Amino acid sequence: MNSEQREAVRENAQYLREVRPIDPEEIDAYVPGQPHPAAVREVLRESAPEFELVERADGTFVPVSNEPLALADLAGDDFGTVGSEGVEAFPEGYSCRLEDRLVARYGPGWPEGESGDRLRERIRELKRAYFAGRSVEYDAETALAYAIYHLPDYYAAMSYLLRDLAADGLLPSHLRVLDIGAGVGGPALALFDALPDDALCEYHGIEPSPAADPLTHLLADAGRNTHSTVHRERAEAFDPASEGASRDGGENGEYDLLVFANVVSELDDPVSVAERYLSHLAPDGSCLLLAPADRETAIGLREVERALARKDEVTVYAPTVRLWPGERPTDRCWSFDVKPDIEVPGFQRRLDDAAGGPDHDPGEFVNADVQYAYSILRTDGKRRIEFTPDEHRVAKLADSEAHVSERIDIAAIKLSHSLSDESEGANPLFLIGDGSQEVDHYAVLTRETALNRDLREASYGALLSFENVLVLWNDDENGYNLVVDDETVVDRLTR
Repeated sequence: MNSEQREAVRENAQYLREVRPIDPEEIDAYVPGQPHPAAVREVLRESAPEFELVERADGTFVPVSNEPLALADLAGDDFGTVGSEGVEAFPEGYSCRLEDRLVARYGPGWPEGESGDRLRERIRELKRAYFAGRSVEYDAETALAYAIYHLPDYYAAMSYLLRDLAADGLLPSHLRVLDIGAGVGGPALALFDALPDDALCEYHGIEPSPAADPLTHLLADAGRNTHSTVHRERAEAFDPASEGASRDGGENGEYDLLVFANVVSELDDPVSVAERYLSHLAPDGSCLLLAPADRETAIGLREVERALARKDEVTVYAPTVRLWPGERPTDRCWSFDVKPDIEVPGFQRRLDDAAGGPDHDPGEFVNADVQYAYSILRTDGKRRIEFTPDEHRVAKLADSEAHVSERIDIAAIKLSHSLSDESEGANPLFLIGDGSQEVDHYAVLTRETALNRDLREASYGALLSFENVLVLWNDDENGYNLVVDDETVVDRLTR
């Protein structure tokens, strides 16, 4: 189709979008030379983001909704194996695509012999680097090893976070996403599976390493209303304004969702990089930081969050909401969420079963845990929990030193699942925070009653009120224990 015909298709689409569904078989009659409807459809697909159009199952195009995305549950398309209760398994379709690449590179016996040994050693190297807080240099083999071990759990983590963002009404139906350090594609796949058919998504992934190869391969079957591009550039060099679009016609690129998934620890200066990208966040957009739950990376994510939140225009939306105006936390805050394990993917099981040697620990190459640290940042001042404590009724955690051996009332957010080994008889213990704490604070449930049960049952990130909780210093943890016993009342104030 020549330029004159393409412009005629666009002009007709621009007119008809406000009148009725756009049918390629109708438009071709008004285009010089009457090109085939299939060619017209391709032009409409290319122009859909600009004209904010979605393609329906019947082949016609209509304007995308102005309402926020509504995700009824986590169910995806034909790849989806996500139930209403949570992520049950990594989708089989993606598993097959990953194994296709493994077979193409190593042959059908890829888990065995030299190829299996090399992949297993790469996974060990990845683990060592993460636990030591070191960055990883990726080649094609490291990228495949990374995909084997991390693609499923990152897919699951992102699925949960997208559900939360959508439930809060923070994802528009025309969604513009910039995925910084897209890796092998776990977050991107979760995003595409979560989108309903009537959503329009412009996805830009930044990934300079060979990890972009499996990513591009896995994105091949994205939905008809998903427009994806992978940029082979470093995050430090990419220009966010080059691809994003402003709904008000401004010159600077704007994005509804910035994603830094498992990349913060890989950047030389993550704070300055994130600051630059935040300047291209839409006024009502969100920035998501995601990291593994291990100590170094989870605490490192929180340090980046706090550095960014020092700027007046950046607010922590969740989960570590600052309840007290003007206060900033300085505790260690090793905080992460935990979800049910997913089924062990077949490719992980085969790689693990083929391992041998005296140093092999069965299950070493299986990663079915779904545990992750995250932060959601906003620039509009919005917080998931819009609550300010009354200083005349509750104490700040910053003032705990003055209350040791006393019973006080507080308001705090639950920032962990139980951290103790209850199977050994230990009392349930939970990290909490109100945004003012200088050292870690733990709520210890020494005697559960109907009046304090909410401490155990509340979800991660929920706001709790504590009445008559006993403050003690914990030398072992260099923090405070807030003892919740039969004299304490705990109420859940948010979901």
